[in-house]
Amino acid sequence: MVNMKVIVGISDMKTSSNVSDTLITYSLGSCIGVVIWDPVVKVGGMLHYMLPESRIDRERARKNPYMFADTGVPALFQESYRLGAAKSRLIVKVVGGSQILDPTGLFSIGKRNYAVLQKLFAKNKIIISRENVGGSVNRTVSLDVGTGRVLLKISGRGEIEL
Repeated sequence: MVNMKVIVGISDMKTSSNVSDTLITYSLGSCIGVVIWDPVVKVGGMLHYMLPESRIDRERARKNPYMFADTGVPALFQESYRLGAAKSRLIVKVVGGSQILDPTGLFSIGKRNYAVLQKLFAKNKIIISRENVGGSVNRTVSLDVGTGRVLLKISGRGEIEL
C-alpha cells in the first residue's frame, strides 16, 4: 500500500477515509491546526485556519470558509460526518497559536485563534484530547488516517507523537 501525503495548506481543510493517507500541514505559527480522527471508521480530518472570526471579512469567508475558525471548524466536522465519523468517537488534537510576527502582543492573533476555538468547542461539547499551543515556535503536524497517529514537529526541537 502506497502512503499518500495529502497537504493541507494555509486556510485549507482536508478529510479522508483512505487508510493509506497522511494529512499534513506545515508552518503553523499563529494559525491553528485542528486534527480529528474517528478510530472506528478510520476517518481523519485536518483544518489549518488563519483567523478567529469571519465577521471581519464576510466576502473572504464566503469564498474560503477554511480561513476562519468560526466557519472552518464546523465545515471540518460536517465533512468528517459525511464520511461516516461520529462526534462521540472523534479524537481531537489542536496545534499552533504561536506569537510569531507579533513580539509585542499587539494583535495576539494566536491567542485569539485559540480562544475562539475553545469557545466553539465548549458550546458544542467537544473535548480536546491533546494540544500543543502558544509559545513562539512554528509547528508542522501530520495525521496517519489508518492508525490515528499524530506527529508534531517543532522548529529546532524535532518530532514527537501528540
